[in-house]
Amino acid sequence: MNPPGPTLPLLRMEDISKSFSGVPVLRHVDFDLERGEIVGLLGENGAGKSTLMKILSGVHTEYEGRILLEGRPVRFRSPADAHEAGIGIVHQEFNLCPNLSAMENLFLGREHRGRGGLFSYARTREAARAAFRELGAEIDPEALVRDLGVAPQQMIEIAKALSHRPKILILDEPTAAIAGREIEALFRILRDLRSRGIAVVFISHKLREVLEISDRVVCLRDGEVSGRIATSSATEDRLISLMVGRDLGDLYSPRRRGPGEEVVLEVRGLCGPPRIRDVSFHIRRGEIVGLAGLIGAGRTEVARLIMGAEKKTAGRLFLEGREVRIRHPSDAVALGIGYVTEDRKRRGLVLPMSVRENVTLAVHRLVSGPLGLFRPDRERDLADRFIRELRMKVSGPEQVVRSLSGGNQQKVLLAKWMAIRPRVLILDEPTRGIDVGAKAEVHRIIAGLADEGLAILLISSELPEILHLSDRILVMHEGRLTADLPRAEASEEAILRAAVA
Repeated sequence: MNPPGPTLPLLRMEDISKSFSGVPVLRHVDFDLERGEIVGLLGENGAGKSTLMKILSGVHTEYEGRILLEGRPVRFRSPADAHEAGIGIVHQEFNLCPNLSAMENLFLGREHRGRGGLFSYARTREAARAAFRELGAEIDPEALVRDLGVAPQQMIEIAKALSHRPKILILDEPTAAIAGREIEALFRILRDLRSRGIAVVFISHKLREVLEISDRVVCLRDGEVSGRIATSSATEDRLISLMVGRDLGDLYSPRRRGPGEEVVLEVRGLCGPPRIRDVSFHIRRGEIVGLAGLIGAGRTEVARLIMGAEKKTAGRLFLEGREVRIRHPSDAVALGIGYVTEDRKRRGLVLPMSVRENVTLAVHRLVSGPLGLFRPDRERDLADRFIRELRMKVSGPEQVVRSLSGGNQQKVLLAKWMAIRPRVLILDEPTRGIDVGAKAEVHRIIAGLADEGLAILLISSELPEILHLSDRILVMHEGRLTADLPRAEASEEAILRAAVA
């Protein structure tokens, strides 16, 4: 074989096919990468994006087709093989040890050592600080991962992959849990990697980010390549069409009616850990109030304080004009307050359980008969109803939630809280990590719930989502509210200005 010449692509995947239990997931896919380019890889959940990258990174070892790296055939038998060849990957699902610190996870197996080869705590800590600083992430190197939120865990995963100095870096939904400064810092680093000849595969459902950072886009649909397009000539509408094979129309469903006058939830002087100070606001019947801010501003903390998941140090809550005391999430549920958490897999759903069991987790009283006896028929009827109403793509109520796509898992989580017949619904990053088609469906559900009179607090890092869905937008900075913007006065610039005030 002739030695690879300078014109050969860095990577070529040819005629890749892969099936699971006889079901084709990839069909004759060709994919290539040049040195120093960023390629956006798009597709709905289940299109085959992650499977293709797991083949490249050595996770899936049985497949048809071949891979050429720098012109030479390779077949990775393990992730360690791929890693040794210079391929780094940040999976959508975190691969961290929760009982270890951030710095121990970052340098696991590669701890910094001092004299005599002994572990150097100080050197490891300083190296971790430098790695996090480069990403613009404020993470305590000594903090246990189990005590960190989704966003810092995402940044640890990215920092870990970058610390290996890969030839090819695969990022699977890297911005799903981060926003603002963290995304800006990540994009700055990706552009620097590009300038140094490192190739990046950027998988994301955030089309604006793909258009901003990538040089070229490859779209998959039903396991096949549905299109390749230079980013310079791409639009969001064109990418959506290539991904889903149809025009979705408006991603944001129009509202049939506006908010009412009655205040359903009022929060006065809320204070609590880690630094929530004097937060006051209200939500009216049928109103969607957006809560925006940078990562770490305190949005999720406000939601958890309202729900009683964290203990507030001060503040009062009023529900339909009556003061209520919430000491535990069960108190909130009993009062008709639901909370769709940002971390559906750890805090929202029980993945090994069925759709039916997850939908009815919070409403045993509705699926019980006289004397509190459990009624399986009622439970199944309730699950069937939400499967129909939310258009879930499931084989039936007994399907295990773990096997569902991200969008359908999110619908199950929404159904769980809709089942309690809430008066107030808190939605924390309701479309994180789901594809554009599922996102449009979730937006339709949210608009429909508001039209039915539900008071909704919408927390989102996606400014277009906040701007299009909200009747009013609150902005937080370092634990305080810094703006209350009517929809007519809100813009991305106004929100960002208040978020850094």
